[in-house]
Amino acid sequence: MTAYFHTHFRTIRSALRALRRNVMRSALTCLGIIIGVAAVIATMEIGQGSSAAIQRNITSMGANTVLVLPGAATNSGINWGAGSILTLTPYDCDAILRLCPAVKNACPIVRSRSAQVIYGNHNCNPGTIQGVTPAFLAIRDWEDMADGEAFTDREVRNASKVCLIGKTVADELFDQQSPVGKDIRINNVSLRVIGVLRAKGANMMGFDQDDLVLLPWTTVKYRLSGQSYGSAATISSASGASTSTINSLSALYPDTSLDLFPAVDALASVDRPQPVRFINVDQIMCEATSGAATGAAMQQITALLHQRHRVGGDDPDDFNLRDMGELTNMLTGTTKLMTNLLLSVAAISLLVGGVGIMNIMLVSVTERTREIGLRMAVGARAGDILRQFLVEATVLCLLGGILGIVLGRGSSILLRIFGHLPTQISVPAIIISVAVSAAVGVIFGYYPAWKASRLDPIEALRYE
Repeated sequence: MTAYFHTHFRTIRSALRALRRNVMRSALTCLGIIIGVAAVIATMEIGQGSSAAIQRNITSMGANTVLVLPGAATNSGINWGAGSILTLTPYDCDAILRLCPAVKNACPIVRSRSAQVIYGNHNCNPGTIQGVTPAFLAIRDWEDMADGEAFTDREVRNASKVCLIGKTVADELFDQQSPVGKDIRINNVSLRVIGVLRAKGANMMGFDQDDLVLLPWTTVKYRLSGQSYGSAATISSASGASTSTINSLSALYPDTSLDLFPAVDALASVDRPQPVRFINVDQIMCEATSGAATGAAMQQITALLHQRHRVGGDDPDDFNLRDMGELTNMLTGTTKLMTNLLLSVAAISLLVGGVGIMNIMLVSVTERTREIGLRMAVGARAGDILRQFLVEATVLCLLGGILGIVLGRGSSILLRIFGHLPTQISVPAIIISVAVSAAVGVIFGYYPAWKASRLDPIEALRYE
């Protein structure tokens, strides 16, 4: 056993001594492997960083989110679009949370028309004013506040006059001051700012996520004046009458008795119970327990709302479901495609590096023909010659792999710092690169080693 290890040790020592005799050639031989491994590592880290950035953007918009929208109203052959008829209630939201196992969180949303927000002599028009519950912050991954604290379910039940504002609104109204504890006005309603949301910036569609005001949905519903989105279309579609009939205040004879809403007969009220208009919500945002559970969550929500809204088998749904799955799959697929494309280029670089090693090893065999013949003449076996050249090729590839790892990691860090590209360290890429380097050394170094081991000692000694 000792003799076995001693023989191999001498073989490795001879291989390293041979490489040291031609340092420049060895370095140039490693160059192809260095570039290939560096390209693989940099590509994998950029790909993983891009995927992580996409996931963060999707999370900021609401990861695993299913949006339940009211149905579409139709009046005189005109479809008013999703949300134009009020069919969702807070009780639907509670039922979804209780009876749908694939749903982790659910939040009713009441959207207010854009209104001016005033503080002192400053004012702005936020892009979004929404009434929500604390669950909204959990769904949107917004639980960490930049300043202050979020409102609670108790304040939702009490329709408290409190609000949360985004970073953009805070900068426009309060400059460098802390908004917490100060009062703003929306539609002449005074609201106490209790928290500032963590800045998120623009989403993937370019909308500023920080240009918003969040309130308890009951506050928007019962305290803010004005109509929510879709109310006007809902009233006109529900009445089924002309504008002159609805606008009874402009009637020529005030004593004329006109109904704003048509009467519903007893049979229709039993088959299709109408939700009470003043406790309807504009939409319900749900969060699935995981990305894989989004489909199951949509099926469960659909079945539950069919039962609650008495939707028959042939009747059209009075609600619509939207999820982030299609957008997520599209962006993830694009990232994977680009990563695979770059990996193919990196793999070609590794292949070129392997061919270069084979070429140099063949040249080395030719140059060292007399040396090989002399070693075989004094007792070296074909297996010893084979192992020596394999060790030389493998060492070259491993050195190239190590230097490639250093170059790839350094390139990734520089791209992140100066190029502002999202990168993320990839341990599997490093391990694979080392393994591939060794494999390239063995595969492309075997033929030159085999050729050297098959030389005739007499012919080798005659070689000039």
